[in-house]
Amino acid sequence: MGPEWVAILALVALFVMGTLLPINMGALAYVAAWLVGMYSLKLSEKEILAGVSGDLVLTLIGVTYLFAIAKNNGTVDLIVSSAVKAVRGRVALIPWVMFAVTALLTAIGAASPAACAIIGPIALGFAGRYKINPLMMGMFVVHGAQGGGFSPISIYGTITNSVMEQNNLPSSELTVFLASLAVNLVMAAILFVLLGGRKLIALRADPNDPDTLADDLHRGGATVPARGMGASAPTGTQALGVRRDQVLTLIAFVGVAVVALVFDKNIGFVSITAAVVLATLKPKEHKDAVKQIAWPTVLLVAGVSTYAAILTKAGSPEFVGKWAAGLGAVAIGALILCYVGGVVSAFASSTALLPVIIPIAVPLIANGGISAGFFVAALAVASTIVDVSPFSTNGALMLANRPDSITEPVYYKQILVYSTIVVVVGPLLVWAALVLPGWGHR
Repeated sequence: MGPEWVAILALVALFVMGTLLPINMGALAYVAAWLVGMYSLKLSEKEILAGVSGDLVLTLIGVTYLFAIAKNNGTVDLIVSSAVKAVRGRVALIPWVMFAVTALLTAIGAASPAACAIIGPIALGFAGRYKINPLMMGMFVVHGAQGGGFSPISIYGTITNSVMEQNNLPSSELTVFLASLAVNLVMAAILFVLLGGRKLIALRADPNDPDTLADDLHRGGATVPARGMGASAPTGTQALGVRRDQVLTLIAFVGVAVVALVFDKNIGFVSITAAVVLATLKPKEHKDAVKQIAWPTVLLVAGVSTYAAILTKAGSPEFVGKWAAGLGAVAIGALILCYVGGVVSAFASSTALLPVIIPIAVPLIANGGISAGFFVAALAVASTIVDVSPFSTNGALMLANRPDSITEPVYYKQILVYSTIVVVVGPLLVWAALVLPGWGHR
C-alpha cells in the first residue's frame, strides 16, 4: 500500500475516533503524524514536527487571550446590552441583534463554540420571554458565529488564510470572509421568513425593564471580576455602564485590526501585545485570563496542521485532487469536495477539517483553472454552515439551552431536520453560487 493511502486511512481513522470518543482530535493527529511519518514515510521526528505553523499557533493564542480579557472585564456584556437597547424594544430585530453580536465576537477572535456558548443562552432566554421561535433564534446564533468566523483576524480566517499561503494559493481574505457572511445572512433571512419572523414586527418590549436584560444576561452565565478584587461579580444592568477598561478593550480590538490589516503586521504578535498591555493595566483582574485561552483549539489546530503536512508529504492531497479532476469535469470534482467537507464537518470539527481539505483542492485549482479564492470560499462555507447539526458543538449548545416552553425531544427533532436539510442542500447551493459561475477565473 502506497504512503498516500496509508495517510488517507489514518486520517479517516482519526476523524472517526475524534467523533466517537471524547479525545481531542489534535492529540490523535499528533499520534497519526508520528506513526505515519516514522513508519510509512521514514521521516525523522524533526521533519515531522516541521509541519507545525508557529505563526498560526501564536495567532490562536493571541486572539483568544485578548477575547478572554474582553469577556472578563464585561466588554462582551457591554456589546450585547448596547445592541439590544439599540433596537428600542423591537422584538423582530432581536434575532438579528443576536446574529450580529455573535458574528462580531467570532470576527474579533472568539472561537465559534465560545461565541455560541456566550450568546446562545442569552438569545434563547429572549426567545422564551418574547415567544420567538426557538429554532429560529438558536440557528441565528450559529449562523451569526459562522458569518463572522472568516474575518481576517478570526480563528477560522487565520487558519484558512494560513493554509492558502502555505500551499502557494493567492490571498483571498475578503472573498472568503464576505462569502461566508453573505451565505449565512441569506440562510438567516430564509429562517426569519419561514419561522414566523414577520409576525414579530408588530411586537414591542420595554428595553429599559431592569429585570429583562439582567435576567437574560445572567442566563448566559456571564461574570466579570469585581473592581479591585480577584473575585467575580454577576453582570446585569448594574454593570452596563461603560468603564475605562472596557473603552480601552474596544480600542484594542480596533487597533489590532488596523495594525494587522493596514500595516500588514503579524496578527498573532499584535493580538498578544494588545492583550499583555490590557493585562498590565489591571494585572489582578486579568491574572487568570491566560487560563481561558482556547488551549483545546490550539492543540487541535497544531496537531491537525502537523498531520496535514504529513498528508502533503505522502502525496495524498495531490492523489485525491487528481482523482477529482479526472472525473471528466473539474466542477463536479469541486462539488464532491464541498460535500465531503459538509458531511464530515457535521459530525467532526470544522476547525480540524479546514487545514486538511484545502490542500486537497490545490490540484483542482492548478489543473482545472478554478478560482482559488472562490473555490476555497465554497469549501470553507460548505464545511462550516453544517455546524447547526446537533452533533456539532454549536448545535449541541443550542439544544442544551432550549427555553422551557419547548421540550427537548421536540427541539432536538427540529434542529436535526433543519441540519439535515443544510447538509443535503447547503454544499450544492454554495457550489452553484461560488464555483459554477466561474467567478474570478482568468
